[in-house]
Amino acid sequence: MDVFADRAEAGELLAERLRDLHDPVILALPRGGVAVALPVARRLGGVLDVLVTRKIGYPPMPELGVGAIAEGGEPVLDLPLLARLGLQPSSVAGVVEDERRELDRRVRVYRGDRPLPELAGREVVVVDDGLATGGTARAALRAVRRAKPATLTLAVPVGARETVRALREEADDVVVLAMPPDFHAVGQWYAHFDQLSDADVLDLLAQGRGEAS
Repeated sequence: MDVFADRAEAGELLAERLRDLHDPVILALPRGGVAVALPVARRLGGVLDVLVTRKIGYPPMPELGVGAIAEGGEPVLDLPLLARLGLQPSSVAGVVEDERRELDRRVRVYRGDRPLPELAGREVVVVDDGLATGGTARAALRAVRRAKPATLTLAVPVGARETVRALREEADDVVVLAMPPDFHAVGQWYAHFDQLSDADVLDLLAQGRGEAS
C-alpha cells in the first residue's frame, strides 16, 4: 500500500515534523533525497545542499553493497557482511578508490567549485527518500559528525524498522514518518517514484536557492 503520493508530498509531511529546528543546514542525499529535502528547506527556511555518497559494492556482484563513502568522510564498511563473504577490507580497496573518484566527479557536477556550507556549530539535517539497508546514510552521518555540528538529525519519510533502530546511534535524532513491518524497498511506499537525473537534481537545488521556479 502506498504511503506517499511522491517525494514532494513526503517532504511536506517531513517538514511538519521538523518545524522546531531553527535555520538548519539541510543536506540531501542525491538523487532522490533532494526532491524530499526541497519542501523541507522551503518550510524551515534553511540552507539546502547535497551531501554526495557512493555505495561500495561487492566486486563480483556490485549491486550488493558492502559499505559506503560520503564526501568529507572515510569509507564505512559492513565488516560482518565482508566476513560472511570471506573478504578482508583490503579486498575492496580498488572499489573504494573507484568510488572515491566517482564521488569527486559527482560533487563537481552538483556543486562545481562551491564548498559545502559551514556545518560546525549548526543544526544539520541529513535527508533521504527512505532507508533500506542504511549504508549510505550511516556514511553520511559519520562524515557530517566530523564537521562538529551542534545537532545532527537524520530525516526520512519511510524506513525499515531494524535499519532505523541501528542508525539511532549515529545521530542525535532520527525522524521517520513510517516504518512498515513488511518493508522490502523504498519505492514500494510511493505511488510515484521516478528515477531522478543529474539535471533534475541541479534544477531542484536551483529552486532551493531561488534561482528557478
